Amino acid sequence: MANKVLFLGSKPIGYFCLEQLLQNQEAYNIEVVGVLTNNTNRMGVANLATLAEEYHVKVLNSLDEIYSIECDFLISVQYHQILRKKHLSIASKMAINLHMAPLPEYRGCNQFTFAIIDAKKEFGTTLHIMDEGIDSGAILAEQRFSIPEDCFVEELYELTLDASKQLFESKIGAILLGDCTPITQEQLLKDRTTSIHYRKEIATAKKIDLNWSEDKIWRHIRATSMPGFDPPYAEINGVKLNIIIEK
Repeated sequence: MANKVLFLGSKPIGYFCLEQLLQNQEAYNIEVVGVLTNNTNRMGVANLATLAEEYHVKVLNSLDEIYSIECDFLISVQYHQILRKKHLSIASKMAINLHMAPLPEYRGCNQFTFAIIDAKKEFGTTLHIMDEGIDSGAILAEQRFSIPEDCFVEELYELTLDASKQLFESKIGAILLGDCTPITQEQLLKDRTTSIHYRKEIATAKKIDLNWSEDKIWRHIRATSMPGFDPPYAEINGVKLNIIIEK
């Protein structure tokens, strides 16, 4: 009997992953039984709900509706709400998250920004088991890559998006078929660092102190100059000056 999958997600990567699941239901021995998304026609991709309807999959209207779905696997890809234990427990076998950052190094939000601020040379993306913590569950699969010199946050996002697509496409089938051995994050701490960041930290990261070293200023500028969002800035004599970089 096919395993039942409930998918929660949004954004371009969410659309890609849902499409992978829907197109490979027989190969993965699954049936996608429900989709929950806040994604409309944004960010250059079609609506995830429309995609689900094309495959005759039930589209949920709110997180409260997931209790009406029986599922073996819950898969979350860039879903915008926090999932509690009561939500995760509906999956009889496993709740899985695609976290677009390396673990345990970068848990939480704004991971691209802080990797650049921290002058990291390597980044990555991770499929992991969801638990009650923030991106703290055992790792199922990962893909890592080098960060280019003088990388801006937009470029790092695009590199991570590509790596995330490759990771999901190559590994989700084996995970759903039970051919995967999870590794706890605690097992990796002897060789890796760990940190957790929150959404509100980005406001502080954007504020440039002109007394910093040239290298630190440049890292913060590259880390927070994302098209479509407020730019980094400095204050001189009480006047806020936005910092706009023309590449």
